[in-house]
Amino acid sequence: MADRFRITLAQLNPCVGDIDGNAAQAKDAWQKGRDAGANLVALPEMFITGYNTQDLIAKPSFHLAAMRAVEDLATSCADGPALAIGGPWAEDGKLYNAYLILKGGRIASKVLKHHLPNETVFDEVRLYDAGPLGGPYSVGNFRIGSPVCEDGWHEDVSETLVETGAEFLLIPNGSPYFRDKYDIRLNHMVSRVVETDLPLIYLNMVGGQDDQVFDGATFGLNPGGELAFRMPVFDTAITHVDLERGEEGWRIVPAEIVPQPDVWEQDYRAMVESLRDYMRKTGFKSAVLGLSGGVDSALVATIAVDAIGAENVRCVMLPSEYTSQSSLDDAEALAKALGVQYDFVPISEGRAAITNTLAPLFVGRDEDLTEENIQSRLRGLLLMAISNKFGDMLLTTGNKSEIAVGYATIYGDMNGGYNPIKDLYKTRVFETCRWRNANHRNWMQGPGGEVIRPSIIDKPPSAELREDQKDSDSLPDYPVLDGILDILVDQDGSIADCVAAGFDADVARRVEHLIYISEYKRFQSAPGTRLSPRAFWLDRRYPIVNRWRDR
Repeated sequence: MADRFRITLAQLNPCVGDIDGNAAQAKDAWQKGRDAGANLVALPEMFITGYNTQDLIAKPSFHLAAMRAVEDLATSCADGPALAIGGPWAEDGKLYNAYLILKGGRIASKVLKHHLPNETVFDEVRLYDAGPLGGPYSVGNFRIGSPVCEDGWHEDVSETLVETGAEFLLIPNGSPYFRDKYDIRLNHMVSRVVETDLPLIYLNMVGGQDDQVFDGATFGLNPGGELAFRMPVFDTAITHVDLERGEEGWRIVPAEIVPQPDVWEQDYRAMVESLRDYMRKTGFKSAVLGLSGGVDSALVATIAVDAIGAENVRCVMLPSEYTSQSSLDDAEALAKALGVQYDFVPISEGRAAITNTLAPLFVGRDEDLTEENIQSRLRGLLLMAISNKFGDMLLTTGNKSEIAVGYATIYGDMNGGYNPIKDLYKTRVFETCRWRNANHRNWMQGPGGEVIRPSIIDKPPSAELREDQKDSDSLPDYPVLDGILDILVDQDGSIADCVAAGFDADVARRVEHLIYISEYKRFQSAPGTRLSPRAFWLDRRYPIVNRWRDR
């Protein structure tokens, strides 16, 4: 009769700093595993503290509290399956990213992360010490190797484990989403399976943390690289997985392979989940945003409704004499389609008062960008007042194209606590609106059907801060702009690369200049959902003072 081993996989959503809450989630998962007859209950990387903690983990009182919580878990989970949980471990003056194996009322084994990532959103070299290459740990008569996250991307850790007797690889992760990330993970894990000829489970967490969102999609591979199971994308889930030992060794018993949504759905889901968790974890229950009648604010309003429900979203139209009738009609139609509270707050009186106040100082000077920015900043002031009065989080609505080139007013339309479309180029904003109109899922709290009417999507974009203004007056058309930005920002390319791709050199240089001079704005901008490996914040860190240009 074949040997059998049951592992309970807890794909859960921790909160950074909520050590007690994370421990309670771990205890609940352990209880479910015990009820299901599991031999081991496994949680993701750094689960006890939440992830990514950044410099918080270096505070001694914090990492010591996390260590005590793990020791308490070991005591309370003594009678039942082993529990594997990620957390910090400090000893001999060093701090490690560790995977801790609890059994028999104590911490029986410690796996110390060896390869520390030091790129994109990760700064682990400055936070942790590298652990040694180690061997497997035992649960019953089963020997398990656990490369911790980044260790699973390097062959030396897995090779050492198989050489020292590991029969199975369980890889705990805190791997945040970006577009097409699952395929990258899968390819690396297939390589580990081919190299070791061992079954492998890739365990990930879910949930939002600042700009990052963790997408789950935990999966298992059998020798040869065959997919044995896959858990849901973005959803919390606890799944019991069996391994059997036969003539060819250990194999994962095939189970449900949850379908993978397409990239448009995953991007949209990431924006919804990151906003929902950012608000929940920071204590906000409601949101407010300025609704202009344009496509960006329409998409943000829809994301907000899908994240927290229409009853918790307030949209405010703040018109001036430059606001077109079509924008007024489109904004009102969107608010009705979404079912949100819709307030109408004209800025004419406030603008006149500010103009009169400044008139003695500005006498003899022509109107210019100053007067346009006054409108935007007045709207920002009014929205912040509403946010303060009613306790709503103000959402800002600038897309990645605008943020890249500074086509936004600091202390004006950039005001806000979060921006779900911060990493979404304008051309993708249009397509995302069309996708949302055509698709509805059970995780969306908003209505189905066409909520963003075509007139919002199809009309020429305009800030409407002067008569007959169009974005194309100041910027290249968005397909051109986004193509250049993709090369200069996402690919870290050069002006020569832009020219080779068919773009005009002078236009590319102008875009590059706008990117560099707008760094100070991005430095002060709200956080927003990370959808790419070159999002504006931790992925791309440039100086504010910078005279270099690619000539």
